[in-house]
This record gives sequence, C-alpha cells and structure tokens, in this order.
Amino acid sequence: MVTPTSSPSAHHIAQQVRGRFVDALDGLIVELMGHIQTQLATLAQGGAAAGSLATMQLAMEAGDIFHRERQAWVAAVRAGWRDALGRGRNADPSAPSQLATLELVDDEVVERKIVASRLGNAVLDASGTEFNNLRLRMQSLERRSDLSGHDVLRPETFALELLKAWANQGLTPPMWALVHGVIQEAMIQRLADAYRDANGFLVDQGVMAEIDMKALVRRTDGGVSAAGGMGQPVPPRRQAEPGWGRAPDQDDARASSWGGRADSVLPTTGAHDIGSASEFPDVRPSALARAAQETRMLTGVTPMTRVRQRAQGVLGQLKRLLTDRVADFDPGAAGPRMSQSPTLARALAEVVTPFAVTELMDVEADGAVATLPMPNLEIAVDRVRQRASELKTKTDKPSEKAVIEIVALMFQAILAEERIPAAIRVWFARLQIPVLRLALAEPDFFASVQHPARQLIDRMGACALGFDASTVAGNRLEREIKRIVQVIEQYPETGRRVYQLVLDEFKRFLGRSLTEGGSAQHAATLAQQVEQKEALAIQYTIELRRMLASVPVPDDVREFLFRIWSEVLAMAAVRRGPQAEETLRYKQAAADLLWAVSPKTDRAERSRVVQQLSGLLQALRGGMNSLAMAEHDQDGHIKLINDAVMQAFVSRGDGLSATKLAELSHSLAGLEDVVTDDPEGDVLLDPGMIELMFGVEGDVLEVIATGGSQPSDGMLQWARELELGAWFTLDYQGDVGQVQYVWKSQRGQLHMFSAGSTRNYLVQTRRLASYLQAGLLVPVEDEALTIRATREALTRLNADPERLLH
Repeated sequence: MVTPTSSPSAHHIAQQVRGRFVDALDGLIVELMGHIQTQLATLAQGGAAAGSLATMQLAMEAGDIFHRERQAWVAAVRAGWRDALGRGRNADPSAPSQLATLELVDDEVVERKIVASRLGNAVLDASGTEFNNLRLRMQSLERRSDLSGHDVLRPETFALELLKAWANQGLTPPMWALVHGVIQEAMIQRLADAYRDANGFLVDQGVMAEIDMKALVRRTDGGVSAAGGMGQPVPPRRQAEPGWGRAPDQDDARASSWGGRADSVLPTTGAHDIGSASEFPDVRPSALARAAQETRMLTGVTPMTRVRQRAQGVLGQLKRLLTDRVADFDPGAAGPRMSQSPTLARALAEVVTPFAVTELMDVEADGAVATLPMPNLEIAVDRVRQRASELKTKTDKPSEKAVIEIVALMFQAILAEERIPAAIRVWFARLQIPVLRLALAEPDFFASVQHPARQLIDRMGACALGFDASTVAGNRLEREIKRIVQVIEQYPETGRRVYQLVLDEFKRFLGRSLTEGGSAQHAATLAQQVEQKEALAIQYTIELRRMLASVPVPDDVREFLFRIWSEVLAMAAVRRGPQAEETLRYKQAAADLLWAVSPKTDRAERSRVVQQLSGLLQALRGGMNSLAMAEHDQDGHIKLINDAVMQAFVSRGDGLSATKLAELSHSLAGLEDVVTDDPEGDVLLDPGMIELMFGVEGDVLEVIATGGSQPSDGMLQWARELELGAWFTLDYQGDVGQVQYVWKSQRGQLHMFSAGSTRNYLVQTRRLASYLQAGLLVPVEDEALTIRATREALTRLNADPERLLH
C-alpha cells in the first residue's frame, strides 16, 4: 500500500485520479450540449413528452436561447469544472458548509444545490459500490476522514457546474426541467464508467486492492455510522418548489423560481436522496422530516381554503352553542325539518314582506319623499328586531326560538355594515323573513358555508362593499339586488332552489354588467383580443414548426417566420378574421417567402423570384407595420431575407417542388383549423405592444407587468378562484387605491380591475398571484358577510345567553 498523503507519490496519485476524472467528464459536456438541443427540438415540435402548448412554447424559447448560447454554456461549464478541481483538491472535509453555519444564502443557490444533489444521488444509486469503493480508497490514500463537500469526485459537484452555467446564460429553471431527464441519464452512464476507471487506476497503483470491510464502519463523535452515510446523519428528501426538475405546466411555463416539484420527472432514489451528508452535517433527520411535512401541508392549502376553514370554524362554534343550550336542537339533521310549530308556520305564511322600502325613506315636512331618498336604517333595524320578537311568541320550541334569534342578530349585523350603501342594505333587510323560513326548514343553513342562501348574500354584499353610497341608488347593482329579493319573496315555498337560481343569475349579471359601458367595456374587449392574439401566436408558431420540420429553410428565415410572422398572422386573424383578405395575403406571403429562399438552380425560377421579390418584401413590411415594428428593425429583417434569397441563387440543393409548395400554401391558408386551444398557457403582457398595436392610451388601461414576488402554487390557485365583483386595495407603483375585480378572459389568463370610470388595470394570472402573495393586492374583506354576521351574533349571545330563548 502506498504511503500517506505527506508522501509525494501519494499526493501525485491523488492528483492523477482527480485529473483523469475531470478529463473523462470534460468530453461529456459537449455530448450534453447535443442531448439538450435534441430534447428541446423534440418538445418544441410537439413530441409525446411535450404535454401542453405551454410546454411546447417554453421548449421553443429554451431552444432558441440555447442555440445562441450553447458554445458559451459549454465554455462556462468547462471553466467551472476546471476551477472545481482546484477548489476541491485541498478543501477541508471537516469545514462546515454555508447551510451548517446558518449563513444567509440566496434562494437560487440553495435550490441549485438541491437539484445538483438529486442528480448526484441518481448517479450514486446507479453506480452501485463503485463510488463508495473509490471514496474509501481516496480516504486511505490521503489519510482523510472523507472527501470534501466540493470534491470533483462527488457527482453533485459536476451537476452544480452545469446548473450554474445554465443560469448564467439566461436559461430559467423551468427550461432546465425540460432537459433534466436526458442530462441525468447521460451523467449516470458516464460517471459510472469514470468511477470504475478511477478504482482500476488506484488498484494498479497499489491502493487498497481489496476493500477492507472494517473500513465500512467508522467511529464518529456520536458513535458508529455506516460508510454509506459517511458518519453524517442524512436528511430526508426535501419537497422541492415549482421550477427545477419538472416539466412546467399551465401556471409555471414561464416561471423563474429555482425550485421544483421533482416527482414528475425525477426518479425516486430512496428516502435519503437530498445529497451528501457534508452539505447538512448538523441537522437531525427528524427535524427535517417534520419541517418537510409542515411545508407540504402548507403548500397544499390555498388562502381561499384557509378562509373557508375559518368560516367553517365559526359555524362550528354556532353548532356547539346550539347543541349546548337548546334542548331540542338536532346537530345531525341534514335534511329539511318535517315538523314546524303550526302557529309559527301560520305567522310566517301571513308575512309577505316585513316592510315596504318606501316606509324607510326620509320625508320632507309636507310628506313628500326627499329629493335624494335615503333609507332610514334605524327603522329597518327596529323592524327586524320587532318581527323577531313577535315570531318568538308564536312557538314553544326552543330550537325555533333560537333560530329566529340568530337570524335576527345576523341581519342586525348586516344592517350595521356601514361599508355597504344604505340603499343596498335595506334590500338585505327584506330577506330576513325568507331566510328565516329557509333556516327553520333546512338546518344546513347553519352548518355549511356553501349553502346557496349564504353564497347569494355574501356575493351581493362583496360587490356592494366598495360603492359610493351617494351614487349607488338607482344604479344597475341596486336594481339587480332589488329584483333578486322580489323573486325570492314571490316563491317562499321553494326552499334553497330559488336561492340557487338567483345566485346563478347574479353571477351571470356580474359577468356581463361590470364592464358594460365606458372605458371598462372597451378595455375588456381589447384584453380579450390580446389573449386571443397571444394564444394564436403560440399555436401558429407550433404548427409552423411542424410544417417546416422537413423543409430546408435558412435559419434566419425560419427564425423570422417563428418569431415575427406568427405574430403578424395572429394579429391579422384577431383584428380582421382568419379568412379575411388581409390575413390570407399574409399567409400567402409566408408560402412565397419559403419558395423564394429555397435553392434556385433554374434561370427561369431565378427570374421569377426577381420579378416577385418587390411585392413579397412589400407584403412583409406591411405585416411588420401591423406590429408597430420600428423601421430600423424592419430593415434588419428585410436584409436577412434578401441575403437568404441571394444565397438561394447560388445554392445547388433541391428547391421546393411545385407539389410541396402547393401543400404548404394550402396548410398555411387553413392554419387555424389544425391548432388546438390550450387554456392552461400563459399570456405575457407587453404594455408598449398594447398601446402601439391597439391605440390604447395609458390613462384608460394600465397593464401591470412588473412587481410582486414569485407566486406559490397556492397563490396561483387563489388567483384563479377570485370572484367577480369583489373589492381589493391595490398598491401599484406606490399609488394605493380601491379597485373592483370586473372581468376575466375566456381562457382565464387575463384579469381586469377597475378603479372607476378613469382607470382600469389589466394583469396576467401569474402576475396577479404574485401581487396577492406580496400583499400588493389585498381583499377589502377576507371574511364573508354572513360569516361576519354570524360571528357578531355569537358575540352577543355569549355576552347575553338568555336572549337566545327569551
């Protein structure tokens, strides 16, 4: 056996092992470049693994960036890999890592290390005993307790250089997720061979020809540990965040987080697969396991879910109060009550409305209604209280007395909600008796937040919270609420069915009325066109890639068609129609361009190109003008196309046949017939594009395209669950104001908030979620109206329990 590391020969052998290992993986870097390009091209063309249009679009973007930066990426990985050889050779394996010393580390750095550790563990699982044998031999050779955490012999060291170079070239974590699998597969094969070669070299040098099994057990300060864990407690698998290590789906196709749920792409490598123990030397596995479990529990609960849970908690308190204090209350009753006190039933049947709204209006001295009639809510509150007292005398059942009292207290609380205009609250007061009938007949009203009567009152209240009391009288919302109340009063025997009916009608009313008239309607129409245009542009690009997969087209022209002309076609289709004359002209221009840049060996064909080129270039400029493209940018594209035409004149390849050209022209003319809708994709909003292309001025529609924080899955789910009509406080560029959620696009990708007649805000789903997460968009009220009213009723009953039954 060779001498310790103090011997020049031992030190030289260790250097040779690492140098040979680095050289072996240097060749893998170029191979990985090829694997990445192939994988991205396959996904961009709609391969089986692509899944959705959002993934295909992301693969296109990643392929374009990687094609430009591939040489820089290879150079960066090689440089980092060579630097790692120097960094890790003399590192102290006992030195604590950044995580162990609790230093502040950038989230992206941490997430990169986690993904690198996952890659490393996949390699170790596949390499069997080769890595452990190599590690034992290096320990014996160098007289060290273990390899350092940054040693090049650790597979995660190489993986980390790949990830760092990826990020430095402008490629995002979701883009990495697209190629993670092929990189892992290539690393497994090459590193396993490299470990075998390194072990063979050490054996030839006389280093530990036979593995001493006693060396597999090593004593540590805390006792004995297996070599597989290298004396360190190995933390359990960390639940990754969205981004690294999984293919993106609808909401994170363009995310930039350095985390990722890896379960859809990464293989399961065991319970202890986060990485080398040296990365987390002082963390107990049980603590990490508990933290991971808590994280998983939290990420599975959306903010809206927590609101519902709190609401259900309030109803649970009400149920306990009734169970404890009301003798004949049946907490298990789920269906309608079959028996009701006859006297109470007759009293309720006699009541059509508790009062007329005109009874509550302030009047002038001569008896005429005031010029600006406003309800006197003190009268309404007195009537609610009076009616409850009268009805409680009509029954001897404690449960019925309790229901009457609770409903009355709830409506008193609703009438006291000053943020709702009085003109709206007075109509809510009219619902006391209809809701009381329902609550007496259906105990579920007090048990479920999803009861249609609760949902109806909550939606109407949420919509009315932000209205100016001086302007709400007589407006569309008041008229609709009045209509709904009158419908409910006309059908007292239909139970929950009438509430469900008018709830559905109210939702449809909100969908069509919140943006009717004024700037909001114009902005909503525009936003819908933006979504349609973006969706078509993505779909056209995908279909063009498929169509041209087997057609020889110069790279510059191919890029022009994919990036520019797909936008032109989408814009024309949205503004004019897919079969409009202008749209068809642009489609034909694409076919003419493909023919013009294909090889022209025949003089007659070259003459024909020269004759048609002027008209073709004019059509191309017309399309670029429709995108409001700057003239110097147009000139750049025209120059590239001219160069491609000149190159076609001297090329000796086969040109496009007449049959193939006719096939392409036919496919282009019916392009929208083959594309499919993908409601899960993202729409990226460019404020300048909207203003230039549609002529919208900034004071009419403000596009929120910046700000916020990287949203979690829970926040994205919350953004999708927002209900039209709700009011929020928006903090945008330091300007804080109240806005109403007035519009959602057909595909659910765009949302609009209105600050009145002067300003509307358009935001994409992911940006909306980021504003919610950062606290820049905050609900005016995070508790439903009926739940808040129930909570206040409970407070009064707890303070004065006797009023429940007396």
